[in-house]
Amino acid sequence: MKKYILDLTVTENIRLHTNYVLIKLTQSEPLPDMLPGQFAEIRVDGSNTTFLRRPISINYVDRTTNEVWFLIQLVGDGTRQLATVKKGDTVNVVLPLGNGFSMPQTPDEKVLLIGGGVGTAPMLYLGEALLKMGCKPTFLLGARSKNDLLQLEQFEAFGDVYTTTEDGSAGEKGYVTMHSILKGNKFDKIYTCGPKPMMMAVAKYANEHNIECEVSLENTMACGVGACLCCVENTKEGHVCVCKEGPVFNIKKLLWQI
Repeated sequence: MKKYILDLTVTENIRLHTNYVLIKLTQSEPLPDMLPGQFAEIRVDGSNTTFLRRPISINYVDRTTNEVWFLIQLVGDGTRQLATVKKGDTVNVVLPLGNGFSMPQTPDEKVLLIGGGVGTAPMLYLGEALLKMGCKPTFLLGARSKNDLLQLEQFEAFGDVYTTTEDGSAGEKGYVTMHSILKGNKFDKIYTCGPKPMMMAVAKYANEHNIECEVSLENTMACGVGACLCCVENTKEGHVCVCKEGPVFNIKKLLWQI
């Protein structure tokens, strides 16, 4: 897909949690086509310590308002600076980057979308895409506590939502791979994004139950176009750049010890 460098305008900056903001951006022209699982490289302006763009998953694309959403976790100087943008500000982005999730072959496939922490971000746009093709998804969202479970109303608009929290404050207590839904249902395909230990546990479950599984890797990135070799992942096909060949991979291509 063609890549674009765009100056987008902030329409909203919503503080969802102490450590998370949802930023919505638009422009006068229709936004480019974007696929679930792709990401953007966002320039950070006004920071004396941030020199590289920040890779952020595409959370959602609202065609009715011509907006692209980014769910941003505040983890360092760059993301904290991004979180300060206000309505009307200009944000420079490069998008869409990387390869997205593959769609089921038929609408009757039973699919499970598992997200952990800020890794829930790409699952929202994917959920809508699945529903549009007639495949109602099931979401399994994990977090440390109930305050870290984000965008639940939006997820509920696209499918059935189940949750886990490490402290038991919402949903079932424990990790996503411990949820009872995995014991009572047979899924045809699993999509997941989140902390690597979580994704590896999900991949192990999928492998043991002979379920197709795609993971969205979050390797450290710099350029976003495969030039700097910062995000290399070792696969069965050799070393590849996650930003260019991924970020989505079928677990069968990875060399994870699962």
